Amino acid sequence: MEKMAAAVGKSARPSPGLAPDDDLPPEYWQALLDDAGADGGNSGPTASGRLLRLGQIREHLLRVGCRRCGRTVEIQKVDALRLYGPEATWGAVGQRLLDNTCTQRTGRHEEDGCWPQFE
Repeated sequence: MEKMAAAVGKSARPSPGLAPDDDLPPEYWQALLDDAGADGGNSGPTASGRLLRLGQIREHLLRVGCRRCGRTVEIQKVDALRLYGPEATWGAVGQRLLDNTCTQRTGRHEEDGCWPQFE
């Protein structure tokens, strides 16, 4: 080991680890902020895309599925724009599409309806 350390040069002393209650170094926080996925900048109709207006979505085929019954409903963007307008949010439109054809009716308001999963 001494020969290898001498070949590389003086080895740096290992820095002590952080205690559980120590503050994290600023480099750690900067790495989190610089992460490409940190801002969630996906413009597709995903989980975060459900808040997008129909006019902002680039895909031409919009798909929403139900996590409860496994049903999937698709609509073309042009049809959704014609029926609901460009200012309608994809989340509201997707929920409405599922609710119009829902098969999970129990009679209790808390249990009725589908659970949307935006794809």
